[in-house]
Amino acid sequence: MKALFITLDELKRKSIIDGNVDTDKLIQFVEVAQDTYIQTQLGTALYDKLQSDIVNSTLAGNYSTLVNTYLKPMLIWFSQSEYMKYAAFQISNGGVFKHRSENSETISLEEMRMMLAKVTETAEFYTRRFVDYMDYNSTLYPEYVSSTNGDMYPDKDVNFNSWVL
Repeated sequence: MKALFITLDELKRKSIIDGNVDTDKLIQFVEVAQDTYIQTQLGTALYDKLQSDIVNSTLAGNYSTLVNTYLKPMLIWFSQSEYMKYAAFQISNGGVFKHRSENSETISLEEMRMMLAKVTETAEFYTRRFVDYMDYNSTLYPEYVSSTNGDMYPDKDVNFNSWVL
């Protein structure tokens, strides 16, 4: 069983995603963001530990702080970023369609890029907070430094898409 580190209600309440968006259209983007961004930062050992604690309802102490204070904001913003790339499209038996509402105007590609960049920038901010926290508190999480062969090691690089001078 796989546990998500956020609920879809938390995603809707703490993002620009409308509360009426069908949860079936969101869940895969949360899972993708968790697998590709959060697991990358945690490494396999800590990721699996948190998964197990959530599934078994034993998440507590420092691990609860890690999830609630650092991972949830990261995951909310990365999930939003993943969803935005596909939100306007739907695939059905007749092909791929782009939604258009009678009461709204579709944003331009440039506006979409700008919005996606801002969302990603916020996700990266929360990731930097996480990395800084782990730099000073990694001893609280032995799994963070205990990955073995074949496991994903934590990515401690916070320079995502830009140069730091």
